[in-house]
Amino acid sequence: MLILFIGILLFFFVLGFPVAFSLGLTAVALMLMGVGGGLNEAILVSRMFRGVNSFVLLSIPFFLFAGRIMNAGGITERIFRFCQALVGSTRGGLGHVNVVASMVFAGMSGVAVADAAGLGPIEYKAMTDAGYPPEFAAGVTAASSTIGPIIPPSVPLVIYAILANVSVGACLIGGIVPGVLIGITLMIMVAYTARVQNFPQGAPFDWVELKESFKDSFLALITPLILIGGIISGYFTATEASAVAVLYAMILALFIFKEVSPQELWEMVKQTMVDSAAVTFLVATANAYGYLAVRTRLPIILAEQMTAISENPLVLLMIINVFLLIVGLFMETIAALTILVPILAPLINMVGIDPVHFGVVMVFNLMIGLLTPPFGSVLFVLSKSIDLSLERIIKGVVPFYFPLLLALLLMTFFPGLVTWLPSLFFG
Repeated sequence: MLILFIGILLFFFVLGFPVAFSLGLTAVALMLMGVGGGLNEAILVSRMFRGVNSFVLLSIPFFLFAGRIMNAGGITERIFRFCQALVGSTRGGLGHVNVVASMVFAGMSGVAVADAAGLGPIEYKAMTDAGYPPEFAAGVTAASSTIGPIIPPSVPLVIYAILANVSVGACLIGGIVPGVLIGITLMIMVAYTARVQNFPQGAPFDWVELKESFKDSFLALITPLILIGGIISGYFTATEASAVAVLYAMILALFIFKEVSPQELWEMVKQTMVDSAAVTFLVATANAYGYLAVRTRLPIILAEQMTAISENPLVLLMIINVFLLIVGLFMETIAALTILVPILAPLINMVGIDPVHFGVVMVFNLMIGLLTPPFGSVLFVLSKSIDLSLERIIKGVVPFYFPLLLALLLMTFFPGLVTWLPSLFFG
């Protein structure tokens, strides 16, 4: 049955159908073959509607919209200036600035590509102007963008939570410690490379510049605190936090920093509508696909086969990690989530893996895939935005696979890194 589910889906992929259409057509084909009781249009439409009839799903367009406003509203430049004043004085300082800025921006956008497109050109230009090799500058810029979908807000984690029927708030808060961990491992790699290659010492630490840049960026810097603090304190849900993020970003961009016009804002609205429609359709067709998987006991069959290999949850999680890393080579993050979560979520529940822990691990696996050819979207976006060949970017990214994989192993073998904060605040 697993071969049937995957085989038909791959058939539509090969024909060139988009992922959402491939999922929907696979569901129809399986029903025509008698799976799930045969073709029933009412059930098919009902499952698709049920998949998107979710208040939580509203957070996706809001977070996407907020990220676009942040990128265009002069906020990225202010964040970079503050981070440069904070950690730029060390050897290889601009590499550390790159990582810290991505960690801060992660608390506003929640999308890796937004980080690469928004902060990427600023970080890359600053590093190359200071004499850093273009490959290293591009490598650390690409690697640090993976933090975006881990530290809340995170669009991939929201999608995972919806498909796996897990608390969105718990998933988002669960990404905080792993996001910081990823940043630390990247900064260790930057420090090592700076020492080996004798990168230049940064400008002397300047308290005046730190104070001025902090004042200039303060309203932007407190955005993550407002969102995370509101969720943890119970003032608003994760979905309501996304609306607060949009409102706050609009106030900053339109009325305080005054770097976005109403016409530009309307263009962002239209682009967000297009992106949101694509994601929503994916979720709808994935729900129909997942329904048939459950009806045919596919997750149970898969669980039985996996536990025949080992009943140790960590061993099974390592096997799934390898599988997800391979999937990430060929498939975009949201597409992979919509296809795999309906199948894997019941499996991890059966073998005793915490669903919040698994969600963060799964998303980070797929984030690493964004940095790997042949379909790494961050590589393509960065290549276009900084005008550097893919080959040179990949050369710069390769050394950063090691700290990223180390962070993945740590959060795999130590679930408390993910589950500690959610259990503390959500029980």
